[in-house]
Amino acid sequence: MSKFVSPYYPPRARWYSPLFSLGGSIRRHLALDRIHLPKGVTFWGLAGSFLIPGLGIHLRGPRLWGKAAFVACGLLFLEFIIWLGYPFGNFAFGLMLSIHVTGFVYYCSPLLADMEFASRLLFTILVLVTMGGVVYAPMRRAIQEHWLIPLRMNDRVFVIEKQASADTVRRGDWIAYNLSGYVISVHGNRYAGDRSGLGFGPVLAMAGDRVGFLTNAFTVNGVAHLRQPHMPASGSFIVPENHWFIWPDLAISGHGNVGEADISAAMLERADVPENQFVGKPFKRWFWRQQSLP
Repeated sequence: MSKFVSPYYPPRARWYSPLFSLGGSIRRHLALDRIHLPKGVTFWGLAGSFLIPGLGIHLRGPRLWGKAAFVACGLLFLEFIIWLGYPFGNFAFGLMLSIHVTGFVYYCSPLLADMEFASRLLFTILVLVTMGGVVYAPMRRAIQEHWLIPLRMNDRVFVIEKQASADTVRRGDWIAYNLSGYVISVHGNRYAGDRSGLGFGPVLAMAGDRVGFLTNAFTVNGVAHLRQPHMPASGSFIVPENHWFIWPDLAISGHGNVGEADISAAMLERADVPENQFVGKPFKRWFWRQQSLP
């Protein structure tokens, strides 16, 4: 029986058959089965070409150009990841979107055959806007919210690993943390603030460490370190549990006769960073680039 197919029994359903059945049910529910597409255009071809870069060129042919589009999109995405945060990475991301839109419009050419040039141009613009908002913007946002985020500092970009755990942070490690877009106001005349909403700096002291301030240095558990800008000239405190001591690197501007002590007190308040504001740690090396820290 294994070598003979009986005409009385239908072939056994494959493992992927329920997926086709579900797709057919969705099409009937949305009345998509009543839409008659031109020859050479299918519903699944439209959906696949819209979601997968280069697939439209591959389906419409010639296949060689389709393979070239696949390779080009893959290389452009890799360049976007390598140069994340740099203008060249943004250019590669935009070029990948352009190839994707071109492939989808090319696959839809039988639908556009009888349209005027202005209508085809409007259709292409609508596809560009829709694909950018539905596919590429969420993809970029997902990458930066869950895996990687670029931080620019002194004309350099540091790629932050968002999957890193706060439990791995040790004294001296550089970390990115949320600032919540705060602005510190001192008597309405002078302020320290950060518009990006992210801070980036070394952990100077851990929970339980004693931090002291001198006129020309600060100490951590009695060990002296180089004094940071606008640190207090005296005093000490113990870093609370589940907190880090990170001196903020903020722009200071303002006017009026405001004492240095007021600025130091405001910045000292923000140097106490809770662990729940942790965003991630920079990779020591990003591809061939050594992410040496200042």
